[in-house]
Amino acid sequence: MNDSSTQPGNLFAHGPIPSAGEVFEDLLRLGQLRIERILSSDRPDTGLYDQKQDEWVCLLQGEATLWIAGETLQLAAGDYRFIPAHTPHRVLRTSHEPSCLWLAVHLDPPVSAE
Repeated sequence: MNDSSTQPGNLFAHGPIPSAGEVFEDLLRLGQLRIERILSSDRPDTGLYDQKQDEWVCLLQGEATLWIAGETLQLAAGDYRFIPAHTPHRVLRTSHEPSCLWLAVHLDPPVSAE
């Protein structure tokens, strides 16, 4: 466990919004679990993600459009989605005012005992 995971924090306290892309901050890493805070600019990186881990993501603030395996989703604050491992997805659009603030929970696959 990293030292910062035992310290109190605030999901809505953040530095400046990036001019492009996103800022990722690990809030907790514990075994196969990683909880991450993401702050998006209104010019997101639209690259395709195909992650080895499962991801549960919640939009805490703002509005966004995601593309997940051929489905386009409009998200507003409070909306969440589970994205299974190896499901292609990308961020198509994020709002400017307010900026998009996300909470993402990643679960790595089990480590095989070989």
